Amino acid sequence: MTTKVQRQTAIMRLVGDHEVTSQAELIEHLANEGIEATQATVSRDLDDIGAIKVRVPSGNTVYAIPELAPDRLAPLDQLRRVMGEWVGEVTFSGNIVVLRTPPGCAHVVASALDRSRVDGMLGTVAGDDTLICISASTDGAGLADHLKHLAGLE
Repeated sequence: MTTKVQRQTAIMRLVGDHEVTSQAELIEHLANEGIEATQATVSRDLDDIGAIKVRVPSGNTVYAIPELAPDRLAPLDQLRRVMGEWVGEVTFSGNIVVLRTPPGCAHVVASALDRSRVDGMLGTVAGDDTLICISASTDGAGLADHLKHLAGLE
């Protein structure tokens, strides 16, 4: 039998790895991993872990986890996927780098960046479709170039 923590960990991984659009789809993914769960259980789990629905560039609304434990690092592949899917523009001024996303997605990108601990970045502040990254140096050009690369914009 799968524990609640194991099930919720699987849900966080599945939501990070797939565009999960519904609870039924999530239940199917869990079943493929040998984890049985009811819709009511999955609904409570999504609420417990703070999952939200965001609109992605394809037009679908998918589950996303905006905040994970601060000491949990985001794998580089996950960061590249998030950046590639949701970052449309990267600009900078001084030590501030500005990223533009579709509406409702900036906080997901900011969370992935914060958890990845990108070298030379002090932190992020997110709005609805815009986030800023603060560069540790007085010149944000290097950080902007790195983030453009991660987003596949160069």
